[in-house]
Amino acid sequence: MTTLSAEEQAIVEAVREFVDRDVRPVARELEHSDTYPEALVERMKELGVFGLAVPEPWGEAPVSMPCYALVTAELARGWMSLAGAMGGHTVVAKLLVAFGTREQQERWLPRMATGEVRATMALTEPGGGSDLQAMTTTARRDDDGYRIDGAKTWITNSRRSQLIALLCKTDPEARPRHAGISVLLVEHGPGLTVSRDLPKLGYKGVESCELSFDGYRAPPDAVLGGVEGRGFAQMMTGLETGRIQVAARALGVGQAAFDDALRYAQERESFGKPIWQHQSIGNYLADMATSLTAARLLVLHAAERAESGQRCDLEAGMAKLFASETAMQVALNAVRIHGGYGYSTEFDVERYFRDAPLMIVGEGTNEIQRTVIARQLVERGGPG
Repeated sequence: MTTLSAEEQAIVEAVREFVDRDVRPVARELEHSDTYPEALVERMKELGVFGLAVPEPWGEAPVSMPCYALVTAELARGWMSLAGAMGGHTVVAKLLVAFGTREQQERWLPRMATGEVRATMALTEPGGGSDLQAMTTTARRDDDGYRIDGAKTWITNSRRSQLIALLCKTDPEARPRHAGISVLLVEHGPGLTVSRDLPKLGYKGVESCELSFDGYRAPPDAVLGGVEGRGFAQMMTGLETGRIQVAARALGVGQAAFDDALRYAQERESFGKPIWQHQSIGNYLADMATSLTAARLLVLHAAERAESGQRCDLEAGMAKLFASETAMQVALNAVRIHGGYGYSTEFDVERYFRDAPLMIVGEGTNEIQRTVIARQLVERGGPG
């Protein structure tokens, strides 16, 4: 059973109060107008949300992975896009803490902790999808540093982030392929073009764009950790955090959908009684609550294993797979329970139904998650 310290419990409670007081009353309007939530992001900075993964001496309030997961779930319960605004940022912070040179840590982490500098990661390419080793973006070394050419797509916060952790090939001829992959820490500048915001079904408010690198120049010290060829392993470690974060987002969306459905089922009457008393609706609620409870335990199990320092790609994959599928089913059932109102943009359940699919395809599709899980089951001899 997960036990948070009193300080961590207070952090989760502060975020919960922020969500109920400041986020939920405005989320529908901001989402429907696809408006970037400037004021809410500023409040998140004040709460220290962007520094939750930054330890001393660069930050002030690092928290355990279970606490981070619960904070993420609370943000997503209010509006999933807010959790997205800090997801990649946290992964980059953890990459810098684990692998960065002292100079890289000193340069970036203090400002990332306050939210003055926001970070994102750029992995996916237009033709690559989940096959990261097949990327074509290159960073070729010369006397002045690196020349970067290529494209990345579906990069969240790419316009508003000041730091980009770019996965690219520094040695395209390397075999095995992963031995030629590095992470470069790059900033906006000449040779980097950020496209228009890509249109999306849900996940509104925060931008997702395509990045085009054409003769972009990066300094010699841009390689994360200072040594080429380690980027694939570094980013795979980062994706364990990313998948726990996406699983926690799904948990928050599912919880919001369930809360709205439970409330509506008690208020709405048909045939002379509240609709929750009709067996079909009651069964929906029972299944939704059971699945959400199981999803929460899987997310916290993965978070606890990550916190212990153990490899957790199996556990993170399971959590991401189950929580995202649960969120999708719970959101659909919430629409069913609301009946015609569930199809109305005046109720939030239609937003949950549009946001939930992102967690199924994001941070590695669930089809990829099943492949990862199966491979780890064989290597470990089972789930234990």
